[in-house]
Amino acid sequence: MDGVKHIIAVASGKGGVGKSTVTVNLALALAAQGYRVGVLDADIYGPSQAQMLGVKEGTRPQAASNDKFLPLQAHGIQAMSMAFMVNTREPMVWRGPMVVGAFQQMLTQTQWDNLDFLLIDMPPGTGDIQLTLAQKVPVAGAVIVTTPQDIALLDARKGIEMFRKVNVPVLGVVENMSLYHCEKCGHEAAIFGTGGGDNIAQEYDTQVLGRLPLTLSIRELTDSGRPSVVSEPDGAVSQTFATIAQKVAEAVSANQGDGPTISFSE
Repeated sequence: MDGVKHIIAVASGKGGVGKSTVTVNLALALAAQGYRVGVLDADIYGPSQAQMLGVKEGTRPQAASNDKFLPLQAHGIQAMSMAFMVNTREPMVWRGPMVVGAFQQMLTQTQWDNLDFLLIDMPPGTGDIQLTLAQKVPVAGAVIVTTPQDIALLDARKGIEMFRKVNVPVLGVVENMSLYHCEKCGHEAAIFGTGGGDNIAQEYDTQVLGRLPLTLSIRELTDSGRPSVVSEPDGAVSQTFATIAQKVAEAVSANQGDGPTISFSE
């Protein structure tokens, strides 16, 4: 893609595991390490990156030349989302082809400005958007977000298998909500279980990029439009994201030159 060196899909097999929160903080962590970064919110039905990045409701992208439009700027990164195109209070009652068309338009008609990394916040599941992405552009790799419990891991496996079918390398797994930390008393508890990220990484010969705790501050800061990486750059959560960002950049560099091809097997 013009203006983009590497595309990274951030995906999950199911919703509710914190994929969008991981996407925005990972993007900001990469930017903090000196990379030029963009975020494309591919969740057409439920876009959330606009709020997470603190973009005011009703803000629209400006038109550029050649029927393209300029991404918005937020916290030093470039962003494009369906939330910039429509009234987010209205439901998107669209069939599959309309959703795919909207995604392709954002993907191909956004004039990205010299990005090192474009992170795509994928919708949950393994459907039209995922296949369209793999078919239209070379994807450098995928980051899989999961929580430790067995039900979430079942769906995470499907996400990994889907990317393998289209020959997109899985860069690693982020285990979110791995440990509950009470901010009042300091008590910690693995309420969703333990070892899930390690097990799935071992099963698919990939790595655990990092583990994130279940804490109130992550949710509050993201909801307010100032995610942890920019609000608490020296905090433990931001340091974890910095480590994840470094591992992602290293994995992309190691895989450079291995563009995906479409190959389905029974």
